[in-house]
Amino acid sequence: MASMSEMKDQLRTDLTASIKSGDKVRSSTLRMVLTAVTNAEVAGKEARELSDDDVLGVLTSESKKRREAAEAFAAAGRSEQAEKERAEAVVIADYLPEQLTEEEIDDLVSATIDELGVRDDGMRAMGRMMGALGPKTKGRADGGVVAAAVRAQLGDAHGS
Repeated sequence: MASMSEMKDQLRTDLTASIKSGDKVRSSTLRMVLTAVTNAEVAGKEARELSDDDVLGVLTSESKKRREAAEAFAAAGRSEQAEKERAEAVVIADYLPEQLTEEEIDDLVSATIDELGVRDDGMRAMGRMMGALGPKTKGRADGGVVAAAVRAQLGDAHGS
């Protein structure tokens, strides 16, 4: 039965390698990510194997948690803890697709507005826009950043 996610296999293989090489940050981060994947598998009514897409979703979520935690720790003056979170985020980033730049996100939002023909609908089109952009940006951009870009471009339609 080859339903096991290739991504999950890769994470396990890399965990073993990082333990052998003594890379503590990488080992602990991969352990944490694999635990999150396992938790996602047993969440809900029945246990299931996660697809690569599902594992990507878990990785994206874990990456966002690290980023937010690092910001919170930094704001609280706990730079050592913030550094640890950033180091974990770097490890997780190795498994995520190349992140979109702000410019790429803006271009994608603009193209999607034209594609859906919602340039004059303002904020009423927000839901449709996010629905259309979701699959295009999954794992490649933070949802909050995408939503802000959509708001900026849809909001401008009425503001000017």
